Amino acid sequence: MLRVLGNEYNPQILSFAHEPRSAQELSDELDVPIATCYRRIEELQEADLLEHHDRVLSDERRRVNVYRRNIEEIVVRFSEGEVTVEVEERRQVKNRLDEAWRTLSE
Repeated sequence: MLRVLGNEYNPQILSFAHEPRSAQELSDELDVPIATCYRRIEELQEADLLEHHDRVLSDERRRVNVYRRNIEEIVVRFSEGEVTVEVEERRQVKNRLDEAWRTLSE
């Protein structure tokens, strides 16, 4: 997890993806090249820190994938020669509300 978090752009993508965002939105907002953004999204998904949230209709009337982070907080502690990583997952209630909203909007 530390390796993934240490890669350039990953912390910024996670921070910005507190709400569902497309790769293009992440790229534009964070000034990340789009190809790099897609690689970082894939890497964060493999680490289970980011999830594919939905496919939405863009302003150009095309379907685009949107992503959001799976976690609320990550705390890394360095103490007495040990490294501990605590991950607080996204609240389940919020996930269920999002799913209910998506069902209603379809």
